[in-house]
Amino acid sequence: MNTGVLDSILQANIIVQLILLILVVLSILCWSIGIAKYLQLKSIRQANELFLGKFWKVSSLDTLYEDLDQYAQSNIARIFRSTYLELKKLAESPLLMRTTGERSKPQLSGIDNLERVLRKTIEIEVSHLESKLNILATTGSTGPFVGLFGTVWGIMGSFQKIGATGSASLAVVAPGIAEALVSTAIGLAAAIPAVVLYNHFVGQIRRQEIDLNNFSADLLNVLKRNFFGEP
Repeated sequence: MNTGVLDSILQANIIVQLILLILVVLSILCWSIGIAKYLQLKSIRQANELFLGKFWKVSSLDTLYEDLDQYAQSNIARIFRSTYLELKKLAESPLLMRTTGERSKPQLSGIDNLERVLRKTIEIEVSHLESKLNILATTGSTGPFVGLFGTVWGIMGSFQKIGATGSASLAVVAPGIAEALVSTAIGLAAAIPAVVLYNHFVGQIRRQEIDLNNFSADLLNVLKRNFFGEP
């Protein structure tokens, strides 16, 4: 009688093998997402540092806009791009320019438009950062239960063999119990890293969101002082 892990998997019934295959696929998928998300966040942080260094040194927003292709991975640069384009629209629209004297007041508030663009762009960027995290969350929450289902099925197989043979010897029940325990172990092996990765990346994304909001506030203050005459 072979009771090794590989032997238990090979000797398991088709239902348990299918459950194990699902868990292995989910585990591989979670690790792939974890590596890809780590590289994504790393490249974004590096690009953001470079862009912010340039932003606080540049004397012209037009010049900075022309160099944005150098910061393709920076989500802060994308926020600047969308805000700059909206600001350009405001400058080209006579309805949104400040007026004095007998001329009529503008119909729209330009600064409100910029604030709305900033909020929308931040939401898009955060949503992009959170993509595929639902797979980690789903694996972390359901992995143990999927493994438990395989465990229950394996134990049921052991009881069926006991009923068929009329014997409860170790040789009869050991294969079913072994495959049941393997199913539990693989379920936990898939779920635990998924939970750890999910919590880690959620924390990283929350910090990214704070950075995006801080930059948006700084950018809005700069635009208010230079283009809207506000202190």
